[in-house]
Amino acid sequence: MFSNGYIFRYASIMVILVAAMLSAAALLLKPAQDRNVKIEKIQDMLSSANIESTPATAEALYDKHITREILINSDGEEVSIYADGKFEMGDRRAFDVDLKTELKAKQNLAKGKQVEDPVFPLFVCEKGEEVIYIIPLSGTGLWGGIWGNIALKSDFNTVEGVTFGHKGETPGLGAEISTEIFTHQFPEKTIFDKSGNFVSVQVVQGGVANSNIDPVHGVDAISGGTITSNGVSAMLKDCMENYITYFKIRKLYEYSKN
Repeated sequence: MFSNGYIFRYASIMVILVAAMLSAAALLLKPAQDRNVKIEKIQDMLSSANIESTPATAEALYDKHITREILINSDGEEVSIYADGKFEMGDRRAFDVDLKTELKAKQNLAKGKQVEDPVFPLFVCEKGEEVIYIIPLSGTGLWGGIWGNIALKSDFNTVEGVTFGHKGETPGLGAEISTEIFTHQFPEKTIFDKSGNFVSVQVVQGGVANSNIDPVHGVDAISGGTITSNGVSAMLKDCMENYITYFKIRKLYEYSKN
C-alpha cells in the first residue's frame, strides 16, 4: 500500500510532466498555427475581390494582386506604405495591424483618453486593369466577434465583394453571414448617396423591398439573426467611415489629374 506522501509526489511529477509536454507541443505547433491564420486572412481578403485561391496558392496570389499596403490616419493621410517588399513610407505593414486594437484606440480617443492616434489598413488590389480597394472589418455579433473584408471598385463607392466571418454565431441564424446567400447580395451596392453623403450599406430587417431604404444601399437581413445582422450593419458603417476623408481626397486628386 502506497503512502499518501508517495501518491502526492507521483501525482505532482505527472502533472509537471504533462504540463511540460503540452507547453512544448504548443511551442512546436505555434508557427504552423500562425501560418494557417495568415493564409486564412489572405484568402478572405482575396475572396472579397473575387479572386479564388487555395492554401497552396494564396501567398503567391497575394504578392501578385495586392500591390500596396497602406496605413491611413484619422485625417485621411497616408502614414505608411508597403509595396514590392519594401517601405515607401513609414515602418508598419498594414497586414500586421490589429484592426480591433485600432478601433478600440479610436473609441478611447473619443472619450478623451491619452492614446496613440489609431491607424487603419487599406489594401490596393490590381486585377487585370481593375484597381480594387480592400477594407478589413471588425465588429461584434450576438455571441462574440465578427469580422470580414469589403472590396470597393476604383470609384471608392461601388462594392466589388465582401467576406464575413464569426467566432460563434448561431448555426442557421447569425452564422449565415458567412454564406454566399448573404454575401452575394453586396456586389454593385454603393456606399455614397447621389449627393455624395456616406450612407454605408445597411442590413435591413424585413427586407429592403419592405423598407424606405434605397435598394442600392441595402441588403436583406438574415431571418432570425437580428442582433448579428445589426452587428454587420454597425461594423460596415463604423469601419468604412474611417476611410471617407481619404476617399474624398483621392477623388479630388484623380479629378485634378484629368
